[in-house]
Amino acid sequence: MSATEVPTAEPTEPTGPTETTGSTALPRPVWGRHLVILAVVTVLLIPLPLLLPPATQAVAVRVLIFATMAIGWNVMSGFGGMFSFGHAAYFGLGAYTSVLLLVNFGISPWVGLLAGMVVAAAFGLLVGFLALRYRLKGAYFALSTFAFAEMLRLLAINSDFVNRAVGYNVPLRPQSSLAFMQFTPGSPAYFWIALGLTVAAIAASILFLRSRLGRFTIAVRDDEDAAAAVGVPVMRTKLLTIALSAAITSVAGTFYTQYYFFVDPDIAFGSSVSIQAILPAVIGGVATIWGPAIGAMVLGPLNDITATLLRNPPDALSFLQGRAGLDVIVYALLLILIVLLLPQGVYGAIRERVRRR
Repeated sequence: MSATEVPTAEPTEPTGPTETTGSTALPRPVWGRHLVILAVVTVLLIPLPLLLPPATQAVAVRVLIFATMAIGWNVMSGFGGMFSFGHAAYFGLGAYTSVLLLVNFGISPWVGLLAGMVVAAAFGLLVGFLALRYRLKGAYFALSTFAFAEMLRLLAINSDFVNRAVGYNVPLRPQSSLAFMQFTPGSPAYFWIALGLTVAAIAASILFLRSRLGRFTIAVRDDEDAAAAVGVPVMRTKLLTIALSAAITSVAGTFYTQYYFFVDPDIAFGSSVSIQAILPAVIGGVATIWGPAIGAMVLGPLNDITATLLRNPPDALSFLQGRAGLDVIVYALLLILIVLLLPQGVYGAIRERVRRR
């Protein structure tokens, strides 16, 4: 599989009720089941921050941020088949839009979140139109998305409008405020907000797939010429998919800035941000509903576990202590092993094993 190819979208369950089209029985999508599962998982996770120590709770919040980013990336690159190396652009636009409105005008981050979604979606439409207008596909399309993200990073570094490379500190409020998304350190409210945003992103992807736009998107990804031949508006379908993907990713950028109280061009638009959007989806399962969230659950703790183990190793591994960068090397090796052993991702492998039984 090349770097810009993605697996097929999550199929419908073959064992459910069927619809008849002509003489062919088609399986009916089980979107209701996914929504029920989402509701149950959400209820089970609500008390989690009350049981976790502050350090572990911070890891859980970071996992949810990564999951939201990956869900956004998966809409465009998994379900839409348009591989992106530039989702940092949408993450950064969400981050900067909300912080600019807050710092300069005192506008609530919730309003900034919505504004960031609009700005990111508009920029996604621009990027998509330019790339698709000149028929960029595969690696060329992916490189064009990276170029736009890097362009925004360089513009931010050299623009007084966004405080150049200095970035912004989020103004601290004297007391907790839901309206301004600020609470005491270690407050479970941060987890609950992050959980709500991630759940909304998953629900949006489910509703997207069950919509007419979602069906068009899958059809265009699987065979663009055949979809166009039966009347699917290819350009509009791709642009709307990109816009939705950008809007979801911008939500992660807004919350990230409010949670860590700081943003600068490298944090917002750096290439590492795009990688953090891609990895959870790849590890969990590209073009699946649950893959990005599961991948984030694997990657978030894995990073901290390898770092802690190698910086404070047990006696048997004491010779590893103090080795600069070794934790990153081990983390990378573990990711490579996961990709090689589970090419369909963690969720994809589990789903296939369940289906064989």
